[in-house]
Amino acid sequence: MTTTTTSRELNALDRCDRCGAQAYVRAVLASTSGELLFCAHHARSVESKLRPITSVWQDESARLYEKSKVDIND
Repeated sequence: MTTTTTSRELNALDRCDRCGAQAYVRAVLASTSGELLFCAHHARSVESKLRPITSVWQDESARLYEKSKVDIND
């Protein structure tokens, strides 16, 4: 049986499972295909333990830097 995980861009409605902040990282667990969402801070704190057991580690935290560049130039 093949499981296909659809990747999509995370948006403002996606919230960190640890603190409720906007999620920038999506981790799909290889064993269950369940997903966990994390803000950049919490993703960094759990990455070393979770990444080896995930089938997808979708990290969009670079978007934080894009936003800060826009804010600086406005």
